[in-house]
Amino acid sequence: MNRITRFLARPAALAAMSIALLLGTSACSSTSRVGVTNDFDHSVNFRAFKTWAWYPQQPVDTEGGPAKGYESFLDKRMRAAVSAEMTRKGLTEVEKAPDVYVAYSARVEDKQQVSPGFNGMGYPYGYGWGGFYGRGMQPITQYKAGTVVIDIIDARRKELAWRGTGQAQVDQNTINEAETLRIVNGILGTYPPQDGNARR
Repeated sequence: MNRITRFLARPAALAAMSIALLLGTSACSSTSRVGVTNDFDHSVNFRAFKTWAWYPQQPVDTEGGPAKGYESFLDKRMRAAVSAEMTRKGLTEVEKAPDVYVAYSARVEDKQQVSPGFNGMGYPYGYGWGGFYGRGMQPITQYKAGTVVIDIIDARRKELAWRGTGQAQVDQNTINEAETLRIVNGILGTYPPQDGNARR
């Protein structure tokens, strides 16, 4: 065996590598990518929409939201991020008779992920024998995922025209300002849709 193989075969080396992998996962959570999907009504001419307003019956967000009679911090972040992005899209917010209504929901959930670097035999990348986690075991990383759903409703028809969903790893039990911007921008980056090109 060469020196690298001998080093990786040692349980202590595997332990150090495993801890480094776990720390690396948590450290990069604030810059992790946003997974985005969308779906839409293919009969809608989205280019015709010029004005928008918030949907009157806005769903409750993960912190209680406007149902409590005041806006939560997450609600304020969401509204600011969506408003800024809709303006960049060339849509104007109005108080009456909008072309579309916008609604959203947001939540944070606990998730688990099996480390992709382990081969199911208890050691990483096929090196060595035995391993830190023991034969037949895989390390599981606990993390929090923030999920945001944004709906665009055709105000005239009163029907859902477009829905975008984004999910990203977050650092706390809420979605902070930077994470909100990152997720909302990721979602609305796919609006308006190109017919036949929806991400699913």
